Amino acid sequence: MMTPTATTLLGLVAWSVFLVLCLGFLRSALVMTGKRAANAFNPSGEDMEAFGKRLTRTHANCYENLPVSAAILLYAIATNQMGVTDGLAYIFLGARIGQSLVHLISTSRTFVLIRFSFFVIQILILLVWLYSLFV
Repeated sequence: MMTPTATTLLGLVAWSVFLVLCLGFLRSALVMTGKRAANAFNPSGEDMEAFGKRLTRTHANCYENLPVSAAILLYAIATNQMGVTDGLAYIFLGARIGQSLVHLISTSRTFVLIRFSFFVIQILILLVWLYSLFV
């Protein structure tokens, strides 16, 4: 049985993979329906419709933030200190997925504030973990 720390680490990776698959399906659909040429996509997603822009940015946000959280979780696993990370691991994963889902739904002011709240939760958890692993 995996620990919450290990499950969260794999969950973060799986979520990033899921988002890139969604992006691939969306872009493939645009190509197959003749709406876009396969080599005509801007990597930033700025040339896509609103949902496509949000999906591209959501995926980028996941892979931009993955190294820090993965490093902390891997350190806890490698040093057998999962007791430090296990308690908040699922909350961290839920906040990461929640932030992504809220971003995919809307960029209205209310949704941006909700998304930011999920981000703050993640940062606070990372700070708690770092402090606890250093002490």
